[in-house]
Amino acid sequence: DEALLEENQENLLVALYKKDHLTGISTLNISSGRFTINEVEHHLVDDELRRLVPTEVLIAEEAKFNLDDYSITPRPTWHYDYETCYQKLIDQFKTNNLQGFGCETMDAGICASGCLLQYINETQKAALPHIAKLETINNSQLVLIDAASRKNLELTLNQYNEQQHTLFWVLDKCSTTMAKRLLKRWINHPIRNRIKVENRLDAISWLIEFDVFETLLDEFKSISDIERIHGRIALKNARPRDLSNLRNSIDKLPFIRDLLQDSESELIQNLLLDLNCHDALFQLLDNALVETPPMLIRDGGVIKTGFDEHLDKLKALSKNADQYLLDLEQKEKEKTGANLKLGYNRVHGYYIEISKSQNVELPDYYQRRQTLKMAERYIIPELKAFEDEVLSAKEKALAREKQLYEALLVELQNYLSNIHQMAEALSKADIFCSFAKTALINNYARPTFTDKNILEINNGRHPVIEKVSEKPFIANSSYLGDRYRLQVITGPNMGGKSTYMRQVALIAIMACIGSYVPAKSAQIGPIDQIFTRIGASDDLAKGQSTFMVEMIEAANIMNNATNNSLVLMDEIGRGTSTFDGMSLAWACAESLASKIQAYTLFATHYFELTALPDFYKTVENVHLDAIEQGDNIIFMHSVKAGPANQSYGLQVAKLAGIPQSVLNIAKKRLAELENQAVKQTNKDKVAEDDNLQQFDLFNSPVNDKVIEYIDKLDLNNTTPMQALQHLELLKQLT
Repeated sequence: DEALLEENQENLLVALYKKDHLTGISTLNISSGRFTINEVEHHLVDDELRRLVPTEVLIAEEAKFNLDDYSITPRPTWHYDYETCYQKLIDQFKTNNLQGFGCETMDAGICASGCLLQYINETQKAALPHIAKLETINNSQLVLIDAASRKNLELTLNQYNEQQHTLFWVLDKCSTTMAKRLLKRWINHPIRNRIKVENRLDAISWLIEFDVFETLLDEFKSISDIERIHGRIALKNARPRDLSNLRNSIDKLPFIRDLLQDSESELIQNLLLDLNCHDALFQLLDNALVETPPMLIRDGGVIKTGFDEHLDKLKALSKNADQYLLDLEQKEKEKTGANLKLGYNRVHGYYIEISKSQNVELPDYYQRRQTLKMAERYIIPELKAFEDEVLSAKEKALAREKQLYEALLVELQNYLSNIHQMAEALSKADIFCSFAKTALINNYARPTFTDKNILEINNGRHPVIEKVSEKPFIANSSYLGDRYRLQVITGPNMGGKSTYMRQVALIAIMACIGSYVPAKSAQIGPIDQIFTRIGASDDLAKGQSTFMVEMIEAANIMNNATNNSLVLMDEIGRGTSTFDGMSLAWACAESLASKIQAYTLFATHYFELTALPDFYKTVENVHLDAIEQGDNIIFMHSVKAGPANQSYGLQVAKLAGIPQSVLNIAKKRLAELENQAVKQTNKDKVAEDDNLQQFDLFNSPVNDKVIEYIDKLDLNNTTPMQALQHLELLKQLT
């Protein structure tokens, strides 16, 4: 029901089943009939659920999942029986096996899918012909983004669980709600298949070149949510208004096809095939339905005149009733000489009403039906016969309409596949037009792809911040590849380190969903996963401190990142003591640079980490620039080579509104600490010089005599007095 569904959000049912080291995950959008199967490692289940945002989750009764955030429906364990589930699936798809769906060996996934299908059959009490295939999700074909990273990057929801100021918010210029839902799925599922991505980019390029996307977007505004109408038709609970909306949408297809007809894009030509051959469906709906039917069939008035001869006759009786009553009223006035009138109510039916003030003698065939204070109501045989005929005709006409409507829903089952293809094609075309419009108005560029290990962005911009900032956005270039695998990013707070890091990830995601990107140019190499460790937050419900959350996210990166992963790490180690945090940050950066060799952006305030390039040639120092004017600071937001020389913490504190008295204390304490650091450095230098002198001493020629003497000593049998004597002799030897 549209009133119960959020139009921009998929309504997903999910089933889970653990077997050995894998968890089977099956999803169903009953509105569209999209049925998927997947298998993931147990620790990835939470990431998948956060990406899917299911409305309901099915699990076996004794299964152990941490699913406090979801609506759970336990199912008997035997509902996950492999043989039963396998048979249920092949019965649904009318196949001999599941090889054609690419999931024959996915035992855990098959158990989850079969249980889900059985549950849907039980709850819907109807056949599900629109669930016509099982789509296998292969994570190796996706750019994986874990839940923490999706949250940090604000892909479809911001930190306040709103859509505003997210990547979806920027890219969404779609006219249809079904396209908006598909766009969200694309953003959460960037793909690695370069052919598919290039085909999408080709479609966008053509739409921009021939300037048809605005016209198409206007046309798409009159397209209804065909995807959900398709689901209601399949379940035979579609309302008359659903069918008229479908008919009106199909009526727009010829114009849409004409606009796309000359495209050289292979993908658009494929979409045209799915937008063709709907004439028979349109004629069926147009012949059957009135122009604007009521919401519900129970009220009648849905079936168009000329569709059914018997219904037309029944309707004619009701339609001509008013004129018949007028004629009868006039005739009885002339016969009786009374000023009478004909009326109707639901209790007594039709009647002739004559006021008591009229002193007239009525014919014998007038039979009193009801006495009122000021009038009498009568019935006559002719009016009674008419009443029986008309009321019977209305009931029969309504029953006939319901019968014809149900038959229409049955006949529409033959068109389910066509309706689904039409909905999918329109959704994709809508998204491509949205991408084209976004690219043009925001000055985006087409990205290029390469098999080389490189991520190079020329004058990149943050797609969200440049839209909401009142000041011109400062573009920055970035390079990660064979020459530099890791950038150590330093600079002041508020200088733009996190913005710079996030924009690299967002540009990579946009490229991998087939969108143009906010940059002068972008060259994207193979990317398998995107990880982020950004921001500070705790999870008190799970008993996890800010530092524990930080370490869990860091552990996920260190354990799962590969040399094709994009890693963003911001201020790692700040939740503990300085030395602990700095050691952890160094170790993580060193491992990412030397062992994992991922594309890494590593922001830090530990200036000691700027020494990493001295040890690893693939590490580069960059910093965000700022200019100090007295006690004030001007952020340049531009990335420069080399490390920053200070962090400007007190200046940022002043901007935040820290009282001047507090800042004065901080300045005094900072000077003391800096003096102590200088003194300690001098002491360390003296100690280092002493050590060098001792080192030189023990490398002198006398050293051999000392060593020879010491080698002869039997310390286990030496008394304290003898030890003092040996020490005196050693002094003489030096």
